[in-house]
Amino acid sequence: MARRNRVPLSVVGTYQINLDGQTIACIVKRSARARYIRFEVRLDTGLTVVIPRFYNIGQIHSLLETKRRWILSKLANCVQSPTLTNHRELKESDIIPYLGRELELRIQQNQKGADSVGIDGDKLVVTLTNQNGKLKWMLEQWYRRQAAEIIQEKVDKLSARFGLTYNRICIRAQRTRWGSCSYSGNLNFNWKLIMAPEPVVDYVVIHELMHLEEMNHTNRFWKLVAEKCPDWRELKKWLREHEAELATKLAA
Repeated sequence: MARRNRVPLSVVGTYQINLDGQTIACIVKRSARARYIRFEVRLDTGLTVVIPRFYNIGQIHSLLETKRRWILSKLANCVQSPTLTNHRELKESDIIPYLGRELELRIQQNQKGADSVGIDGDKLVVTLTNQNGKLKWMLEQWYRRQAAEIIQEKVDKLSARFGLTYNRICIRAQRTRWGSCSYSGNLNFNWKLIMAPEPVVDYVVIHELMHLEEMNHTNRFWKLVAEKCPDWRELKKWLREHEAELATKLAA
């Protein structure tokens, strides 16, 4: 979740393997920094495998076979997960998550007022002076503002509690990460994280803060995370199981 600086990945090739009668395409990338093999299954890119620098590419088919159940399960979740997108317009009564709550979208027209977004009970009310394709843009801007405010508050509170100092916070639209931390102490968070339940948001914030003490995902790092967030395994699992759904919310 936290690589300090983005490391270029070289594409080794695209492979196909038959798993339980399904032909699965797989993009294999090689990383000069990776120490372990990493699997990614996403709605937009499908299956990607990131391998360390010296990994024998001839073993890729047997590797995919050993991960057969996990791959098929993740691909099925991507296909079946309910989303607001699939490149369609949002409509009245669509359900949008916010801090784990399911809010019903309400769209109001107000020619004389100003555009606005706000929560009213279990409704997310968007008021527009005119439609003109502004709905998704308005919602994204609102989510970004909420994410900036809530995550800033959490980082300040938790960093003070743990005696840590960070440089600055950025809210971004990262495609493959929920958070990251740079060597200079900059913390980056995906604005869509604010759709997840609050304990999940707390876990990601703690995860990145612990990288201020331990730069890599060592045993020491996970021990630090466990001390500050005992339920981290559960929360990390929830994020993995729902990442495809959250990642595609409000997509253009």
